[in-house]
Amino acid sequence: MTTAAVTTRPGQVLADLLPASRVRDAALVAGGAALTGLAAQLAVPVPGSPVPVTGQTFAALLVGTALGAGRGLSSLAVYALLGLAGVPWFAGGSSGVTASFGYILGMLLAATVVGALARRGADRSVVRMAGTMLLGEVIIYAIGVPYLAFAADLTLTQAVAAGLTPFLLGDALKAALAMGVLPTAWKFVKRES
Repeated sequence: MTTAAVTTRPGQVLADLLPASRVRDAALVAGGAALTGLAAQLAVPVPGSPVPVTGQTFAALLVGTALGAGRGLSSLAVYALLGLAGVPWFAGGSSGVTASFGYILGMLLAATVVGALARRGADRSVVRMAGTMLLGEVIIYAIGVPYLAFAADLTLTQAVAAGLTPFLLGDALKAALAMGVLPTAWKFVKRES
């Protein structure tokens, strides 16, 4: 039995290890959108907050990191646009513009930034991945919390209490998971080459 050798180069993300084609890129973008939509269905309501805890942010950051900036942005754009068009795959089966839509806008930018950092090798070590995930989460909250304040007619302090504070522990756990998954995937790929 033979295995195909995988050659890794600087500037690659995990998705680049697949044979290049437009079909591959379209499938990766669609798959990233679908993964984000599926992860958004893992929703747990937070008392006193219109924003549930979901797997959505983890998926968005994972998609950006694994696919790179361009395909990550495209995946999240497809996710957002289809959700706005009525596909019920935002948190808890919702669609359209909701009080938590700002977090989705933040995910668009975060997927792009973490994807660009992954191209620079940020997804290959636990320490760099930790910084990458932290930055991605900061971007999501920097857009999501002010949007929540506006959409739900909250003060910024109330929006922080309802849309940031209850999520910090869960996001730390999601970041820890990502810190293990992506560097491990690269180690596996290097072992196979």
